[in-house]
Amino acid sequence: MKKGFIATAVVLIVLVGFVVFIQNVNLNRIGAQQYYVQITQDGKEMEDKSDSGQKYVSYEYTLQGFDSNGKEKSLTFTAGKELRKDAYLRIYVKGDGVSSYQEVKASELPELAKQKLANAGQ
Repeated sequence: MKKGFIATAVVLIVLVGFVVFIQNVNLNRIGAQQYYVQITQDGKEMEDKSDSGQKYVSYEYTLQGFDSNGKEKSLTFTAGKELRKDAYLRIYVKGDGVSSYQEVKASELPELAKQKLANAGQ
């Protein structure tokens, strides 16, 4: 009886841990290269329709990004809304495409990336 209770408790803990992990971890960011960009222009508005005929709008951005070593890369990605001008983003790249992004503060930028972004904005 005691062994069955312990086994059930262990399985329950593992399941709860798995659910918490899935809710809090963005799998698109695991193993991705990180680049940093600054939003310097308006996104290109893209209209599309879903299979049900509902229209939706996204915004496409093509910006120069820099990794923590200052290496430059041209990055194209879409957002579901217009992004705030002058905002800094951490871009996650897997293979040839952007898999995710996240806004960051200027203080969170690696020093080389911050210098390159400042020079690119001049």
